[in-house]
Amino acid sequence: MSVTTLDGRYQVIARIASGGMGEVFRAHDSVLAREVAVKVLHNTFASDRTFVDRFRREARAAANLSHPNIVQVHDWGERDGTSFMIMEYVRGPNLRDLLSAHGRLEPAQAVEVLLQMLAALDHAHRRGIVHRDVKPENALITSEGVVKVADFGLAHALAEARVTQSPGTVTGTVQYLAPEQIQGEPADPRTDLYALGMVAFELLTSRWRGRPGGVGC
Repeated sequence: MSVTTLDGRYQVIARIASGGMGEVFRAHDSVLAREVAVKVLHNTFASDRTFVDRFRREARAAANLSHPNIVQVHDWGERDGTSFMIMEYVRGPNLRDLLSAHGRLEPAQAVEVLLQMLAALDHAHRRGIVHRDVKPENALITSEGVVKVADFGLAHALAEARVTQSPGTVTGTVQYLAPEQIQGEPADPRTDLYALGMVAFELLTSRWRGRPGGVGC
C-alpha cells in the first residue's frame, strides 16, 4: 500500500500480515494517540461495490461486539478507492505462531486458550454473529496471556460474495470446515464449535487434518 496516512488520521507504520481479503498494517491513531491495526481490502474486493457494502455491514456488526476476548473494531472508512477497517492492535503472536515455534500445548494451556475462545464465541453467538472461520491464525495472544479472536463477521461477507459470484463455492479454511459448510449449507453457532474442536485437536497434538501424519490424510 502506497498510502502512508488514511483518513487524515491513521499513520501507517508497517505491514504486519497479509491474507485472502487484504493486508493488515500497524498504524498510529493521531487523534486518540494509540496504536491500531488497519485491515485494507485488496483492490479486487475494493472495486466490487456489492462486496464493499457487505464488508461495511459486517464491520458495523462486529463493532457492536464488546468482549475482552474479541479484537475490537473501532472504525470503518473508504478513501480514494481504498476500503479499510480500524481495529484494536494486539501486540503478540497468534496461535499458529505459537504452534510453529513450540509445537503442541500442554493440556492445561490448551484448556485456558479454548475457554477464552469459547467465551468470545458465546458472546458473538448470543448477538447473532457466527464467525465461520475459526482457526489458529484468528486467535491472537497478548503479552498478558489474554486470547483475542479476530475477524468476526468478515468471513460472512466473503462467503456471500463468493456464493453470489459462483454458486456452490465453499468459503473457509478447509481443515476446520464443518460438514455443513463443505456441503454449502448455512452456517450457525455449531459451525464455530466444530472448528474450535479441530483447533483443540491441533493444540493438543500439533497436527491437523490434511497435514502429512495428521487426521484424514
